[in-house]
Amino acid sequence: MYMEQRKKISFVIPCYRSEHTLPGVVAEINKTMEKLEQYRYDILLVNDCSPDHTFEVIRKLCTENSHILGIDFSRNFGQHSALMAGLRYSDGDYVICLDDDGQTPADEAGKLIACLEDGYDAVYARYDHKQHSKFRNLGSSVNEHMTRIMLEKPSELYLSSYFAVKRFVVEDMIRYENSYPYVIGLVLRATKNITNVSVHHREREVGVSGYNLKKLFALWLNGFTAFSVKPLRIATTIGAVSAAAGFLYGIYTILKRLLNPEVPVGFSSTMSAIVFFGGMVMLMLGLIGEYVGRIYICLNNSPQYVIREKINVDEVQEFSNVTGREGGNQD
Repeated sequence: MYMEQRKKISFVIPCYRSEHTLPGVVAEINKTMEKLEQYRYDILLVNDCSPDHTFEVIRKLCTENSHILGIDFSRNFGQHSALMAGLRYSDGDYVICLDDDGQTPADEAGKLIACLEDGYDAVYARYDHKQHSKFRNLGSSVNEHMTRIMLEKPSELYLSSYFAVKRFVVEDMIRYENSYPYVIGLVLRATKNITNVSVHHREREVGVSGYNLKKLFALWLNGFTAFSVKPLRIATTIGAVSAAAGFLYGIYTILKRLLNPEVPVGFSSTMSAIVFFGGMVMLMLGLIGEYVGRIYICLNNSPQYVIREKINVDEVQEFSNVTGREGGNQD
């Protein structure tokens, strides 16, 4: 009876190229939760179709511990889709999401839990000193400014991949059934009662970050278009300013011609104006096309993820796969 009365913590870990680091992360979680005896817990490991032996490692971990759950994607859908799958299959009162590379300190999970117990709906880890590469830090900085402008994130709030949320926030997040999930936007949509807690960020011991320029650009674009129409409004503003500039330049050209008929009309200035405004029109059309394309993909019921296999996952959730699709064997 006491076991059932204890609150439950669900750890969600998206996994990609982590065959060497994942066992250490899981072991650290187990050791940490031994000290937090007032909580029950489970661990959801979501393999985002990693090309190495990550899922074989997950299978072994699930076999050794029944409180470890494994999910295997049929192809690579991205970190945010993996998070959505883990959130959908979680059932903890609190859900903690962290990385699989060991850089996010699982032994400091108690700090995040304490903030939730203090009344916050969500808490993000703030790193005292980030150990990412300069390229990754640049990407994080751009993403930080993007969320502040597009999603109205409070300027003092620091966002990271290590965070914890309460159950009602998770329930709201998993209502999102379309493609292109953006977890940060879903959290900000659900609540503004969010805080930060300082944790130590470790150096990467094995491998390199899975985020390259292409993936970072896709992440930024997803943040631009997933939960805000501000890009369209910015496009409208830029179009209006450009049109006004073109109109004023036209008046200037006419007046200059009337006041001094001998001044030739410059071919270069005309071509510059055509190229500038033509480029602006194409940029705005491309932005509108991005929105329309995403609408088209969503109308075609493109899944957030496709599950090939599940291990130790109970088939009792009513939400078992509302937006994802399943196939293959189940243990």
